[in-house]
Amino acid sequence: MYAIVRCGGRQEKAAVDDVLTVDTLAGEVGSSVTLPAVLVVDDGKVISDPAEVGGYQVTAEIMGAVAGPKINMIHYRNKTGYRRRLGHRQRYTQVKITGISTGKSAGKAGAAKAGTATAKAKAAPKSAAEKKG
Repeated sequence: MYAIVRCGGRQEKAAVDDVLTVDTLAGEVGSSVTLPAVLVVDDGKVISDPAEVGGYQVTAEIMGAVAGPKINMIHYRNKTGYRRRLGHRQRYTQVKITGISTGKSAGKAGAAKAGTATAKAKAAPKSAAEKKG
């Protein structure tokens, strides 16, 4: 079973016991986090419908902070003596995937919540229109 999650502007394929490097997350080493935005889940069959995927959750444990590769930048302008040298190392967090919830009951609850949210969204403009008229 695997899931594709969006974390830090990138999409990562996550399976149980995988170690991922993602953008910096708030939390201490050893704490548990839930990765947001599950896009696709493969549990025997591939599920990509947002209504069904919304019930799934990917949980991970923070393993520690790491730094990415060194990026060197050199600025040079001809005939002026202008030279600048810059460097950068992006900070990342390593996480270990501890579980992907099946979402059987959560999927139905998520769909019910989504249905009530759309009903409330539709009701709000009508009440605002009635106040004006």
